[in-house]
Amino acid sequence: MHRPAITLLPLLGSGLLGAVPAVPPAQQIVERSVEKINADWSAAPRYDFRERDILTKKGKRSSKTYAVLMIEGSPYNKLIASDGRPLTPAKTAAEEKKLKQEMERRRAETPGARQKRVAQYQRERRQDNALFREMARAFNFKLTGEETVNGHRCFVVAATPRAGYIPPTRETKVLTGMRGTMWIDEQQYQWVKVHAEVFRPVAFGLFIAHVEPGTSFTLEQQPVQGDLWLPSHFQMSVNAQILVLSRQYTDDESYTDYSLAGRAEAEARSR
Repeated sequence: MHRPAITLLPLLGSGLLGAVPAVPPAQQIVERSVEKINADWSAAPRYDFRERDILTKKGKRSSKTYAVLMIEGSPYNKLIASDGRPLTPAKTAAEEKKLKQEMERRRAETPGARQKRVAQYQRERRQDNALFREMARAFNFKLTGEETVNGHRCFVVAATPRAGYIPPTRETKVLTGMRGTMWIDEQQYQWVKVHAEVFRPVAFGLFIAHVEPGTSFTLEQQPVQGDLWLPSHFQMSVNAQILVLSRQYTDDESYTDYSLAGRAEAEARSR
């Protein structure tokens, strides 16, 4: 249950309630959590996982489920279900064949081709992670209370745009028009949940494109191994205007069954 942060308890000293541990200020909580996020981000490529994508666009909903496998330095998405139904035996066999062909292709790459492929993957990872890494610089933070979320006792931190923040990239410009809430595990300082939404339009590319209110994202994470946490759920709703075209859609992704990379690849080779 949500409750406000009690700021007067430390003043009681060693009275009837005894000593009360000091609560770190909001900025310090967030900075510690960003350190954890960066460590998790570095470790993530060591893991395979299962990903289910649900896309809702123009009233139509479709879903795909993939086994995401790290192969020779970048991921490969092997389709395993469509619209909530397993693939037919024929389609399963076709996906297995495509996987083996891709593995063989990557193993036969020239060093230059492999470097180009892996570099593209790393660029995409940096772009995807930029919003989260920049949050500590882009926002002012206020500790508003504590809540239990997904079984974890959390600090609740409100985030609002920081005056004078200059986004370093086109992707991070959207932060100037966003506000949100962070739920940070009190023991491990990991992000349990983050929700942010656009509350004022943000223009890109000489006002050719606008991200409008109604755009939002929610990230949830769970512990995978030891102090390593990885995403369990990500939802993004987009409301944007590009020239005269309107883009509105929701992408809902869930991530499960993390395991050390290479196991599934070895099984595929043996089939």
